[in-house]
Amino acid sequence: MSANDIVLRLSNIESYYGPIMAIRGISLEVPRGKIVTLLGANGAGKTTVLKTISGILDPQKGTIEFEGKPIQRMDADKIVRLGLSHVPEGREVFPFLSVRENLMMGSYPRSDRDGVASDLEQVYNYFPRLRERINQPAGQLSGGEQQMLAIGRALMNRPTLLLFDEPSLGLSPLLVKEIFNIIRRINEERGTSILLVEQNAKVALETAHYGYVLEIGRVVMNDTCEKLMQSQDIQEFYLGAADHGARGERRWKKKKTWR
Repeated sequence: MSANDIVLRLSNIESYYGPIMAIRGISLEVPRGKIVTLLGANGAGKTTVLKTISGILDPQKGTIEFEGKPIQRMDADKIVRLGLSHVPEGREVFPFLSVRENLMMGSYPRSDRDGVASDLEQVYNYFPRLRERINQPAGQLSGGEQQMLAIGRALMNRPTLLLFDEPSLGLSPLLVKEIFNIIRRINEERGTSILLVEQNAKVALETAHYGYVLEIGRVVMNDTCEKLMQSQDIQEFYLGAADHGARGERRWKKKKTWR
């Protein structure tokens, strides 16, 4: 695969929270126009990877290339301007601003008014409920509507790459299905590359093209999602955990690192 076919490349990235190493020499790639997912138990380092990519956290070692350009230790606002948007865990909408004002906050790097207006209309087409609540304060929306708003806000930057952190968190199964249908549409219709962190391993593997499995800050397995779904370890400790809840999580904690 040529360099032009890779939109994001991490090479031997290490990041810390104070003295604690959170990710340990991670390398991964996101091919252009594809969806890549990160799987792992709580504390594996998935969210830290996304924060390091988007400039919220500076890596202590390694390189991050976005569209062939190094972005490690670049300010987060400059990374956004390059065309990388991050939909954070917990949505983090502006609760006292209206739905429309939240969406327009996502377009702040842009000066093309016609393009912004067109993208705003497309967001409303993806999420009709946001159009219905256009003047409502974001803090009054339901959890599912806030997730729609967070995704719509990220789209208003017209990104080349979207980072999603736990988009299904706290949502009903019906809303999870709706959100992931939109994620697929964004990828297929806009050609947007996506790096997805998702607690629901089954829906993540069904949605993505390629996957990486993290354990204690390291990549321990990577392959196409089709092959990962056939893996006995994935079936037992991820797909099984999705069916059996906390019991599956306890079983995972007893598992030794794959080698």
